[in-house]
Order: sequence, then structure tokens, then C-alpha cells
Amino acid sequence: MELHPIRTETDYQQALQEIETLFDAAPNTPECDRLDILSTLVEAYEKAHFPIGIPDPIEAIHYYMESRGWSRRELDSCIGSRAKVSEVLSRKLSLTLEMIRKLNQELGIPAEILIQPYESLQISA
Repeated sequence: MELHPIRTETDYQQALQEIETLFDAAPNTPECDRLDILSTLVEAYEKAHFPIGIPDPIEAIHYYMESRGWSRRELDSCIGSRAKVSEVLSRKLSLTLEMIRKLNQELGIPAEILIQPYESLQISA
């Protein structure tokens, strides 16, 4: 296969097949160089055609908790009382700016994820 930009689904599938055959290429060989180039082309195509959106803030909190083995109790320092943690995670209470700052600092969740609007069950008075 001649190297060229991936423009179609067919090009994409062919590149994936060739990557599979080159996957075990030895370092510093022409095959390894070809694998690197094809991987870069596939990555660019996927970024343009299969974008991954920013996760929902509450889903992100759940993910970060799970990946660190945290329980809801360990969110008390970021969100407040256990009741507030429960309300935030069940979408009954929206995140405040202070909660967002603490979640960013303590869990490392990017602020751009936490500040985006999300579906809440909060009832307006």
C-alpha cells in the first residue's frame, strides 16, 4: 500500500489491516517507520471522524473515584457533607464553584469537564 492521507472508510480499513501486520515490527526498521506513519494517519482520521466528547461532570467524578478506589465518604472534603455528596452524585444538587475547585485539586478532574452544563434533577423553587 502506498502511503497517502486517509480520506475514505476504505482507506481507513486498509490502513488498520496493514497496521495489524506491522504491529510486531522490530525497532529502527523500515517496517517500524511505516507502522509509525500509518498510526499517525489513522489517529488523524479517527480524530476527525470519530471524536470523543468531553464526559459529563458527574460521570467524570464517578470515573475518577473508581479509578482511585475512592468511596463517597472520601468526597466529603471536596463537596461537603455526606448528604451533599449524595445529592451531587444523584444530580439533585449542582456543583458549585468551590466544589469544582476542590474536585480539580484533589481528584485531578480537569476544570473544563466540571464546569460544563449537565442534566440535573434540581427543582427550582
